[in-house]
Amino acid sequence: MSTPKAPAAPRRSLTIAIGLGVVVLAAIALDTKVVRIGSSADVGQEAFSPDRFGEKEFPRIQAFVVEHAVNAATFGPAVMADKNAAAKQYGTASSTGAIIPIRLTAVAGEAKSGVYELKADGVPADIHIRVQAGPAINGTDLRDATGDIVFGKFKNQIEYQDAGSGINRAMKKATLDAIDTAGLSGKTLEIFGVFRLINPKNWLITPVKVTVK
Repeated sequence: MSTPKAPAAPRRSLTIAIGLGVVVLAAIALDTKVVRIGSSADVGQEAFSPDRFGEKEFPRIQAFVVEHAVNAATFGPAVMADKNAAAKQYGTASSTGAIIPIRLTAVAGEAKSGVYELKADGVPADIHIRVQAGPAINGTDLRDATGDIVFGKFKNQIEYQDAGSGINRAMKKATLDAIDTAGLSGKTLEIFGVFRLINPKNWLITPVKVTVK
């Protein structure tokens, strides 16, 4: 008597199950994207922090301004004689006016909304000079001072604008918070800072270093 053959159905079921497993794994592999840690596709990457950016960049910006600052008594006559030549010689090019690093010793006059009038020796009398003292520090002059913090380094215009605000806050923390900025009228100030050259007769300085004499 011959021995009965084992049913083929279990073997067929096992083969089908293995085949299905291979198909599922292949589908998973096709649907899987390899993401390098730290890349723009890394969902774990931290969002842009303007304040962290400002804290990192301001010391470098401050050092640049102090190193390249032109004396106001030199720049004043030069810019009144030839704005374009003065901007080219002393400033950092910008699409909305060259950024001029400047140094001056001046007496602080009246303050309005955190901005002081300044009277500096050696500067033509028809040049109106002011300095931002806070609490609000406006503009992107500090961001644009070195010429290497450019829009292409940021995700969008909002980040680029926020970067300027972060640098301004870092400057205020490092430069102005230790000063009684509400009581500067009548005092002599030594200032290193920058301003955007649009009108040669109107300088609004954003400081990077202030010493109260």
